Amino acid sequence: MGLGHILVVDDEPDIRGLLKEILEDEGYEVSVAENALQAGDFRRKRRPDLILLDIWMPDTDGITLLKQWSREPGIQVPVVMMSGHGTVDTAVEATQLGAYDFIEKPLSIAKIMMTVKRTIEAAKLISENIGLKKRWEDTNEPIGSSESIRALKADALRIASHKTSVFLTGESGTGKESLARFIHQNSPRSAGRFVGLNVAALARDNPEEEFFGSEKNEKIRFGSLELANGGTLFLKDISDMDLSSQARLLNALENQAFMRLGGQKTVDIDIRIIASTSKDLKDKVTRGEFREDLFYHLNVLPLNVPPLRDRRLDIPQLLEHFLSYFNEHENLPLRKFSSGATEIFKNYKWPGNIRELKNLVQRLLILGNETSVDASEIEMMLNSKREKSEEAAGFDFNAPLREARENFEKNYIEHQMSKFNYSVSQVSANIGIERTHLYRKLRALGIDPKKLKENKRS
Repeated sequence: MGLGHILVVDDEPDIRGLLKEILEDEGYEVSVAENALQAGDFRRKRRPDLILLDIWMPDTDGITLLKQWSREPGIQVPVVMMSGHGTVDTAVEATQLGAYDFIEKPLSIAKIMMTVKRTIEAAKLISENIGLKKRWEDTNEPIGSSESIRALKADALRIASHKTSVFLTGESGTGKESLARFIHQNSPRSAGRFVGLNVAALARDNPEEEFFGSEKNEKIRFGSLELANGGTLFLKDISDMDLSSQARLLNALENQAFMRLGGQKTVDIDIRIIASTSKDLKDKVTRGEFREDLFYHLNVLPLNVPPLRDRRLDIPQLLEHFLSYFNEHENLPLRKFSSGATEIFKNYKWPGNIRELKNLVQRLLILGNETSVDASEIEMMLNSKREKSEEAAGFDFNAPLREARENFEKNYIEHQMSKFNYSVSQVSANIGIERTHLYRKLRALGIDPKKLKENKRS
């Protein structure tokens, strides 16, 4: 993959030619425009990763153009201003309008190259919310030495080298987004952006704008497809996408091009899709709630992330990791887990998976006073957690309605399974659900009666 797409806007042909030549030699893709009109056309055609903008141009000057662009919604394209007649006031104004840097003419090739590299890297960090990403970068590699995690890591590394879509399944909290980042970081696209989009959290009045962007009143808003151009787009909770957006997304992926909402020209893209879900998407396809053709387009390279209860051997390593993380990044005290405390953790069911483990470790470090964590402290905290869970009837009141309903159904059915010795027929008769429908519900919620029974014995 290239290092990025740069748009050079300058009315002097010699400067346009020079910048295009040296930047392309360094591995960048370069487009050139001689005036504001051409610059607008190039931006509508494809979002650049950086704009080198001359201040003094015959039609519309660079400062006016920068003002127009700064009023557009969404993540801004970074701009570096160039001028042979710049003043301190001009440089200050450009910076206040959002310009990343100001370079004086005659241009220094060394300074240009350094500024271009630094600006694109900084913009990439901002667009990926790197403040959080950087802190968690070391957690993207699956942690553990269990057979299931070693196999998952090996499969992820094999998959990473391909451009084909990846489909991640697994319960909520298992670390699907971290695995998606791990695949991206080990792929030929690692120099490009990793853009995450939570489909379930999209605004319901106009979800397609988040995907495809828009053009309104001469203003451009770049959507996630365009922001991820040259990199990876991670679609979390893909099963919550509405049918209209599914149709447009499939068309964009098949053609590697799309039109922004309100736009008149197609935008070419080169992206990899990694989608995830904690639901049975095949069941949604059967019910007509998800397009079959899009499902098969996404489900080329499937990976299932195992729940924490199926990889209990990894819990000691995960504990050590979270202890180090919270000590380093939140200055929480290091505490040592006794063997008894670790055994309780290994025998706990972890309905919230790794997310629940992480939150529990954080709570123990914040609330604990001793240097070690013993079994009684763990039992007390888990008992309190169980009591609250029972009082709330399995609900997480901070979760979206759909997720809360699914969590309740999962907890309720697992309780019934345990009550009737994991007999589907007895549970079906007791809760008043026809057996075929109950089997479908078990698949949708990721409940395996045989595994439940085995875990109960162990």
